[in-house]
Amino acid sequence: MISALQPPEWMIDELQNRVVLFLNHVLIQEPQAQDRLRRQVGKPVRMQWGEIHLTLAATPAGLVERVAPESKTDLTVTLTQSSPLDIVRSVLSGDKPKVDIQGDVQLAAEVAWLVDNVRWDVEEDLSRFVGDAAAHTLVRAASTAAHGLRSFVGKVSGGSSARPDEGAPAAGESSGRQA
Repeated sequence: MISALQPPEWMIDELQNRVVLFLNHVLIQEPQAQDRLRRQVGKPVRMQWGEIHLTLAATPAGLVERVAPESKTDLTVTLTQSSPLDIVRSVLSGDKPKVDIQGDVQLAAEVAWLVDNVRWDVEEDLSRFVGDAAAHTLVRAASTAAHGLRSFVGKVSGGSSARPDEGAPAAGESSGRQA
C-alpha cells in the first residue's frame, strides 16, 4: 500500500530537506539536546517506513544533517506498522507507533531521550506572527480539540484514550516543553 502512494523522488528529497530544517529549528532551542547530539557526531541513524527512509547524523554543532542513504548506519529505526491509519490511531490515542530498533545501544538511548524530551514550542513560534495573546488562545484551542479527538478515537477503538495526566494544560502551566 505504501509503494502505491510513492511520490516522485524530487519531492521526497525536498521533503527530507524540510524535515531536517524543522528538526534543527527545534533542536536549536534546546541546549541540552544539542549537547547530547554533540556526543554522537557522525553516527548515522536511518529511519524507515516501508520504502520511505531518511538517514541523519549529528553535526559538531549539535544539530542534524542528511547523509547518503547508502551510508553504513550505526542505528536503524524501522516503523513496523504498515497502515497509515493504524499509525494515526496510535498517535491520537497517546501511544507511540511500533518500531524495530537495531544497532548502537547508546545512540538508541540518546535518540529515545530526544523523542521523549524535546518538544516544539508551537506557541513561541506562533507568537512571532500573531502576538502572545492570540498565540496562547490558538494553542489552547488546538490542545482542547486534540484532547477531544483523542477521547473520540479512544471510544471508537474501544479503549480509554486519555490518561488522567493528559489534556490541555491548566491556566498558568507551561506548554509541556522540557529541557
